[in-house]
Amino acid sequence: MITYLEAIRDGLREEMRADESVFILGEDVGAYGGAFKITEGFLEEFGADRVIDTPISEAAIVGAAIGAAHMGLKPVCEMQFIDFIAPAFDMIVNFAAKVRYRTGVGAGLVIRGPCGGGARGGPFHSQNVESYFANVAGLKMVAPATAYDAKGLIRAAIRDPDPVLFFEHKFLYRRVKEEVPAGDEVLVEIGVARTHRTGDALTIVTYGAMVYKAQEAADRVAGEDGAEIEIIDLRSLRPLDIGAVVRSLKKTGRLLIVHEAARFGGFAGEITAQVCEEAFEWLDAPIRRVTALDTPVPYSPPLEDYYLPQTDDIVTAARWLLAY
Repeated sequence: MITYLEAIRDGLREEMRADESVFILGEDVGAYGGAFKITEGFLEEFGADRVIDTPISEAAIVGAAIGAAHMGLKPVCEMQFIDFIAPAFDMIVNFAAKVRYRTGVGAGLVIRGPCGGGARGGPFHSQNVESYFANVAGLKMVAPATAYDAKGLIRAAIRDPDPVLFFEHKFLYRRVKEEVPAGDEVLVEIGVARTHRTGDALTIVTYGAMVYKAQEAADRVAGEDGAEIEIIDLRSLRPLDIGAVVRSLKKTGRLLIVHEAARFGGFAGEITAQVCEEAFEWLDAPIRRVTALDTPVPYSPPLEDYYLPQTDDIVTAARWLLAY
């Protein structure tokens, strides 16, 4: 059994052992082993040429990685917290994402880091930034929920010829454990969703840590109301596997979208739009959303709990849909 954090570490280590062009750069990734210790021991194993401690400049980290990618290397950039990706926004959206279109040569790099709330980190260490990049062609984005997917997707991201944003929910780091094999058999295709739980009464579409809140809600509804809820874990946000959502919806007729990011401009809106375009006639009830509130993430534990989607919120929305 390994944790979600250990699965990411194993995926990184196996790729670095297999391919000398893979290297890691970021703040405190070397001697300190990373803010959450994901790269602990990497400096000793791979050396300072491949595990590079950088100055506190996210724009410089990503800029250097783009240049390295164009020289044939495979950089993995660590953001200590994904919130700090903001200073690198220009390098990501105006260069990394567009360079293949401009030159025919892609920038094969990974930008990974811990996202999400629940750890009482406040407004600058708890954000979910996926929607900031949703409108940028040329980027791929993944958000694994399981240890297996965390390992399989980090390996796929490193091998991808274009930039991949890799969102690791910090609440899952040491809470999620499962058996994950060593070796090349653990490789998860980017752009393919998975069915986390089967059912025929309602579809919940979600990703990241909310997969487990949805699981709790589905188990409660099944136990108390006898309705079996299907859960689709997107895993990949761009490309978005809308086909998996539509296939589930055709079976259940009802759709609930859950994500931890704020409601306005969130992925729930895009999923709703695509479902209405592709499968409106299969809907037996309005689409509902359960999301965080449109405020900064509070420091106060009770306020953060109120801000974040909770199991009770999902149960309430599911029961409303089931009764419609």
